[in-house]
Amino acid sequence: MALLALLWGSSFLWIKIALNGGLSPLYITVIRCALGAAVLLVLARSAGQRLPRSRRTWGHLVVAAFFCNALPFLFFSIGEQTVDSGVAGVLNATTPLWSMGIGLALGTERGRHPLRLAGLLLGFAGVLVVFAPWQESGLTSGGALFLLAAAVSYAVAFAYMARNLLGGDGAPLALSAAQLVAATGLTALALPTDPGPLDPGLGAVLAVIVLGIFGTGITFHLNSRLIADEGPTAAATVGYLLPVVSVGLGALVLDEQLSARVVTGMAVVLVGVGLTRTRPPRNLADGPADARPRVGSTTG
Repeated sequence: MALLALLWGSSFLWIKIALNGGLSPLYITVIRCALGAAVLLVLARSAGQRLPRSRRTWGHLVVAAFFCNALPFLFFSIGEQTVDSGVAGVLNATTPLWSMGIGLALGTERGRHPLRLAGLLLGFAGVLVVFAPWQESGLTSGGALFLLAAAVSYAVAFAYMARNLLGGDGAPLALSAAQLVAATGLTALALPTDPGPLDPGLGAVLAVIVLGIFGTGITFHLNSRLIADEGPTAAATVGYLLPVVSVGLGALVLDEQLSARVVTGMAVVLVGVGLTRTRPPRNLADGPADARPRVGSTTG
């Protein structure tokens, strides 16, 4: 869990370093997806898992790749051009709030417990604290909106994947590899619109390599292993550590300012997310609490 939190939470740091070193958001996204796909393809092959052959499955994977990888990866890179990496990690932690909000809007959210609804409101109050639009120093740039849009994209992806990809007989490593292959293809289609990096520094190249191999490919694998070995609750706990890791690394490595407003907002968001995970008592006839399929995917 600690290793997964470190690798996931450091993704925002590597994005920032790659941007500062001269790589564009699109190139960071394409390289990240390609390297992550390569890692998972090797792991899937070593595990004897084959890529799906069904056109229907590939169609679902393309949609999932767009909302779960291509779009949020690009939006995080765009957002971090003007927003600190630590703040990016905090806003990424709002994904469960958007997931619950989408579920309520679509009528698919079954657990409308008062504590969960209170957590949803509290979490969004924490987002307001982070943005602080009433202050001149508040976070009101377009970059911050891209970061929030990335979190929303993850929530849309999770809802789609839970309905169309989870609970089947497909090999998890092969499906994850196929999804990142699709994301690589989708993002590569936009490369002709980007003039590309003129002279990226060595630090930027190393950062995007670490981001792709460890922050994407390895984290996909570790998260799947954690869900299989320890259950979805343990995997969900890692989500609480990600903003702490991203804020800490941003301050230590990049000398980003730790403002009381951002730290307070982060705490409020995490408390709100915790409340949204509250489960009311269940009857034995309802089945086990973890019977629903859970999404295990990389964010950030």
